Amino acid sequence: MNFSPGPHIAPEISWDYTKLFFDLDSYSMKNTSATRDILLQRLASLGINAKTTDHPPLFTVEESRALRGEIPGAHTKNLFLKCKKGTLWLVVALEEAVIDLKRVHTRLGSGRLSFGKPELLLEALGVPPGSVTPFSLINDTKRRVSVVLDEAMMQHEILNFHPLENTATTTISRDDLLTFIADCGHKPMILAVSGDAGQAGMTS
Repeated sequence: MNFSPGPHIAPEISWDYTKLFFDLDSYSMKNTSATRDILLQRLASLGINAKTTDHPPLFTVEESRALRGEIPGAHTKNLFLKCKKGTLWLVVALEEAVIDLKRVHTRLGSGRLSFGKPELLLEALGVPPGSVTPFSLINDTKRRVSVVLDEAMMQHEILNFHPLENTATTTISRDDLLTFIADCGHKPMILAVSGDAGQAGMTS
């Protein structure tokens, strides 16, 4: 793939999920979604060679940088969004990507976007805040969530995501990620949604 994202110019929006009220005990009792082991078995069944590294729980990009250790490949962030019309989106980008939520809806052709509430996240993708990942598409059997992979991220051959829990990181190739997403029944859009690349795409 040959993408050329430009410099970051839009103001970065930071979302601290640790400050949201969320009853993890209630989540554990009610959650019947796929587990890390089920996910890794699914990857293996697809012939995907993924490596998983355990680490302390990580809730923010800043914590990830400080605590994850030396894990090769590009590191990422995942935004669970909802538009005014009710459409759900999962936007996946590099951890340092700047995504302007005031403008990106124009690029996606959606209504204005805001962060989805924790209860909606659990309902749609089966994970709590802090564990959002494209791997959670394994739980979206109703195909409610539209998936967007930022072009800048897709330049990297090796990518890292949480395996449905924020106490580990799973390293996977870019092509294998696309294989997994397709196996979940989703057709991701690969778009320039971060920085100047996203801005240029909106005005072209």
